Amino acid sequence: MRKGILSLSAAAAAMTLGLTACGGEGGDTTAQSSTAPSGAASQPAAAGKVGVILPDSKSSARWETADRKYLEEAFKAAGVAYDIQNAQGDKNQFQTIADQMITNGATVLMIVNLDSGTGKAVLDKAKAQGVATIDYDRLTLNGGASYYVSFDNTKVGTLQGEGLVKCLADKKAEKPIVAELNGSPTDNNATLFKNGYDGVLQPKYDSGEYVKGPDQSVPDWDNAQAGTIFEQMLTEQPKIAGVLAANDGLGNAAITVLKKNKLNGKVPVTGQDATVQGLQNILAGDQCMTVYKAIKKEADAAAELAIGLAKGEKPAATGTVKDTESGADVPAVLLDPQAIFFENVKDVVADGFVTKEELCTGEFADKCTEAGIQ
Repeated sequence: MRKGILSLSAAAAAMTLGLTACGGEGGDTTAQSSTAPSGAASQPAAAGKVGVILPDSKSSARWETADRKYLEEAFKAAGVAYDIQNAQGDKNQFQTIADQMITNGATVLMIVNLDSGTGKAVLDKAKAQGVATIDYDRLTLNGGASYYVSFDNTKVGTLQGEGLVKCLADKKAEKPIVAELNGSPTDNNATLFKNGYDGVLQPKYDSGEYVKGPDQSVPDWDNAQAGTIFEQMLTEQPKIAGVLAANDGLGNAAITVLKKNKLNGKVPVTGQDATVQGLQNILAGDQCMTVYKAIKKEADAAAELAIGLAKGEKPAATGTVKDTESGADVPAVLLDPQAIFFENVKDVVADGFVTKEELCTGEFADKCTEAGIQ
């Protein structure tokens, strides 16, 4: 797995975006699209069109339940024409969608790549046609995007590592064997997450405080494969005492296997994305933590850049990240993630990312009351 190191200017640590724009894996391969009519009366004649390609709806629910919604809201509010489609984990479909968007007049292309190779091919074609480009959430290595908008992904991994340490300490675990269930090897974010949590865990392995257990990446963040992989891990090492799972989907796959072996709640499992499923697993005591990324802020930041570019402006980023393949500094906006444990699940609800109604169903109602969710 490639080592990716973010080089971030001091200004990028600020949550204030400071943009100068206007106002403010795979299952079904059928592309999902939402398009605003380019002839809408609210759209200024001079504005261009924004194309957005989301990666899938299988690896994480966020792409369809959060990112699409927030991006649509921002584009509609600005009166800018847009086309949002989902490649559903299909690399050929990803490229086909990009070609269609460019042919249909997109002047800005925002992508969440499936891997850097596919992403670079799309970005290169867009730039050759004079289309401005934005890497959203995942940096396309050697892609040369005009902008990059994401969270500080090394910090996400650091929070996961620190979270697992806290949970193991709460369990009073002694020399725990820790398994690492990493994200897709083709996703640069997965590399950054791992850099972050290994930075916390490796010193504990080196000192003998923890024992390094199985360590494996999950192709395409595929949750079904994650379950198979973790079942093999547990068969080979039945005394696994902690699981660093790179997101909530992988974490739930591990929890499902732990449940079969009556180990759920006994073996701390991490996650990421603050999905309803992940938060319910935390309320149930089966998952020890997740990482909340305020996706509305991420989507709003990316939309603000895209809107500015569509209107012929040149928005300013708050910092840069280093592309570890090309060596280039990519203008970037990076946001801060937050660790979520049982005691602050309520923060995610209060922020409006999930609702009490969808989270506190059935058996989770009493747990929500216990967690102080209003």
